[in-house]
Amino acid sequence: MRLLLMSDTHLPKRAKELPAPLLAELPRADVVIHAGDWVDTATLDLLESRSNRFIGVYGNNDGPELRTRLPEIARADLDGLRVGVVHETGAAQGRETRCAARFPDLDVLVFGHSHIPWDSTAPTGLRLLNPGSPTDRRRQPHCTYMTAAVKDGELVDVRLHRLPPRRSAAAPTIG
Repeated sequence: MRLLLMSDTHLPKRAKELPAPLLAELPRADVVIHAGDWVDTATLDLLESRSNRFIGVYGNNDGPELRTRLPEIARADLDGLRVGVVHETGAAQGRETRCAARFPDLDVLVFGHSHIPWDSTAPTGLRLLNPGSPTDRRRQPHCTYMTAAVKDGELVDVRLHRLPPRRSAAAPTIG
């Protein structure tokens, strides 16, 4: 089972559309996961319509329209792998311990908010993944998303994908 993970798309404020390499992953993914901060409902509509299976949550920048359609926390059993999705997990320091205590029933927790890619494992075995943002790199060198797979109830082949810089409009010529 192939997974596509993203978060913090912030459309149309941070970009006009999702990057082409990310969109190309949609038909290859069995499950698409979005960890919040959509900002617009059009992106939710697009992912729901193009995903084989979709799991998403709302984030702190998402208004009432998104909050009525999405939960704050989502949970799913993916071929025996217990996956949770939430937008915010708090400060990086102590994240593993805090999340392991908050989500003792999960194998994997996908989160967003910081726009900073993250892959760690708590002492309890809980795997924490933040795919970063495909549209707003903030202080990161690249916009990013993740892919992974589930095989025999285990998370395997976790990959962080760096997106090429977006082309900006050409500078006007004078003269």
